[in-house]
Amino acid sequence: MRSPSPEKRNSRSLAAVVVATALTACGAARADGRRFDCVIDPTMTVKLGSPTAGLVSEVLVERGDIVAVGQVVARLESSVEAATLELNKARAASAARVEAQAARLTLSRARMGRARELLARNSVTRDKFDEQRADMRVAEEDLAREKVELRLAELEVERSRAVLEQRTIRSPIAGVIAERKLSPGEFVHQDTFIMSVVHLDPLHVEAFLPVAMYPKIAIGETIMVAPDEPIGGSHAATVSVIDRVFDPASATFGVRLLLPNPNNRLPGGQRCKLDFDEAARERDAK
Repeated sequence: MRSPSPEKRNSRSLAAVVVATALTACGAARADGRRFDCVIDPTMTVKLGSPTAGLVSEVLVERGDIVAVGQVVARLESSVEAATLELNKARAASAARVEAQAARLTLSRARMGRARELLARNSVTRDKFDEQRADMRVAEEDLAREKVELRLAELEVERSRAVLEQRTIRSPIAGVIAERKLSPGEFVHQDTFIMSVVHLDPLHVEAFLPVAMYPKIAIGETIMVAPDEPIGGSHAATVSVIDRVFDPASATFGVRLLLPNPNNRLPGGQRCKLDFDEAARERDAK
């Protein structure tokens, strides 16, 4: 029998090494039990910009500050908008023109009443009566126009107030200031942001599990999450998303869990472990 060629011997050796490595990896996976790597991330990260371009006049928070929903965190220079609002408020507050037209209409109606009585007694011509009636209708139209003008002035106040409000930057979420990008005196436009805010309660726990785990996990299931040191500890999280499309290259699928985080006690952006065995023990203990 002829001995195998050196190329074949090398190929067999390489295959043996690959098989041995695979068996070692499988053994390590079994030894680790049902623990899988994961990452703890903020629920959302919002980069706060401005609906209008302008000069930043003040920034009211620093990195690391905790903010509430709707809290004012920055303002743009708004002296022109504030002056416009005051001007429109003064115009809307003045009802003198409406009151003057109302008085004119009252007088015109009184004259119209006397003209009607005189016409009934044939003491005034029909032309004079028609002229007086036309004056009354003009007075009615003038009063209606002044009321419309007053209403438009009130709407201008609301518009000016909305424009001024756009110069005030509020946090849309409760969270922590993660980054402060601009300072007073710098210009903000559509391609920049002033700061970023991260929402940390709850946290998102992202993980990729082997497809063998797909039948064993369900929405709403509680799984224990163990953050890496130095945070440590074990925390209960609830499954909120299970991907319905597998990754064929790695034979895995993605899951997301919600981890309650009152008072933002846990930081985001850290590695962790999902411990299915501990979750099972917790259920058995109950």
